[in-house]
Amino acid sequence: MSTSPTLNGPSLPPADGAAPEQLVLLLHGVGADGNDLIGLAPYFQQVLPKALFVSPDAPFPYDMAPFGRQWFSLQERTPEAFDSGTHLAAPILNDFIDGLLVETGLTDAQTALIGFSQGTMMSLHVGPRRDQPVAGILGYSGALANPTKLVDDIQSYPPVMLIHGDSDEVLPVSSLPKAVGGLEAAGVPVTSHVRPGLGHGIDEEGIKLGVTFLESIFRS
Repeated sequence: MSTSPTLNGPSLPPADGAAPEQLVLLLHGVGADGNDLIGLAPYFQQVLPKALFVSPDAPFPYDMAPFGRQWFSLQERTPEAFDSGTHLAAPILNDFIDGLLVETGLTDAQTALIGFSQGTMMSLHVGPRRDQPVAGILGYSGALANPTKLVDDIQSYPPVMLIHGDSDEVLPVSSLPKAVGGLEAAGVPVTSHVRPGLGHGIDEEGIKLGVTFLESIFRS
């Protein structure tokens, strides 16, 4: 019997009130919760009116403050901690995705992953390791945990867009080329954008780039 935490969080149903034809998961960063990213959903809904947007709270309480959630601890910000942390949380996220697909009757090909910071780490870890490719992965201000390992673990090749501020004080912009290199070495198609003057966050231009990316991956 599974003892994995059950994920919950805010969601935004399809604009027309009908059954969803796409599923978009928004995965927040450390110390936040699902409410942090669900506010992006209305922007993306403009081009995906038939999508269900779900922004789950990460499974574990944030261990460096009395509030917030985390996918894994960042008390040690080392490559080894990123690698072990993503592996620890991956089965929980995969179970959540699988459950949503059963519930909605959708498939991986109708699913997109959007991450911010630690949520991007989770998206980049889980997405290419799923047996069936998701429609795409959009990552803001994140990193690829253990870039050299993906080539051995990869199961699918979803398109990826990564966006990172060049003034990021939490995850430096040097994380971007490392992630791109690891993804490309594993055969994953990836595009990247550096946002001038942006810190650890998402700006209007980044949202516009994300909207264009989501529209393109779901275009029939």
